[in-house]
Amino acid sequence: MNSAIKSAIARIWEGYSEPLSLDEIAKSAILSRFHFSRVFRAATRVSPGRYLSAVRIYQAKRLLATTSMSVTDISLAVGFNSLGSFTNHFTDSVGTSPSRFRRMWTEGIRGTPQPEDEALPESGTITGTVTLPAGYATARVYIGAFDTPIIQRRPAAWTVVEAEAGTKARYCLPDVSPGQWFVRAVATADSVDPEPWTRRSLLLGDVDPVTVADRSTSMVGIALRPKRTTDLPILYAIPDLEAHRPGRPVRAAAGRTAEMAPRGR
Repeated sequence: MNSAIKSAIARIWEGYSEPLSLDEIAKSAILSRFHFSRVFRAATRVSPGRYLSAVRIYQAKRLLATTSMSVTDISLAVGFNSLGSFTNHFTDSVGTSPSRFRRMWTEGIRGTPQPEDEALPESGTITGTVTLPAGYATARVYIGAFDTPIIQRRPAAWTVVEAEAGTKARYCLPDVSPGQWFVRAVATADSVDPEPWTRRSLLLGDVDPVTVADRSTSMVGIALRPKRTTDLPILYAIPDLEAHRPGRPVRAAAGRTAEMAPRGR
């Protein structure tokens, strides 16, 4: 990966609480702001400003889950000057308000429940397979169709599947409204390493973008891979991929309630 983009991303993660400007981020990459913006978008699929915003919301999630800081103090700590702006942006990205996210985390709820909606009369389907990279034995995989490259906001549809080495796990996202969607996958995977403390890994997969038409089926193959430096933070509160009980099915969801991870361990 381009060292300039590495430097810029490091600057964003280090200075997300500051009022970082595009000029400052570009300076860390030793590039002009115009050339830097093009190169950054090509590497990450989003603008530097959107990447910075995603990092701020991600860090807010971390602080809500691991500290007793007030929502107001957290909003200031991650670079927001207005509590109202922070709350609106957090709720839009994560799928729930900061206060409710903290309560959910305390209660062991890791995913945002979906409202019970009717199936769309004019919709399509995204279906395909998921494969594991070499060196991994099994994985539990969350797959969703999002309206941005970032895993944020309520997905058009999502499901959770189990994947195994040497096979292609099938998935289906029904009732996806016509338009362009970014298919994103997040997985917790066990490697083939026999040492238990080295086995658990985060894998990601992405496809850009998928066009869905009325009553059509789009076939999309997803190849999971280890996380990269350029990968965007996961903002939407997805189900807990660690809390799986064998034999408990997880259904695809398109605005309907899928079976969520159990509350607590």
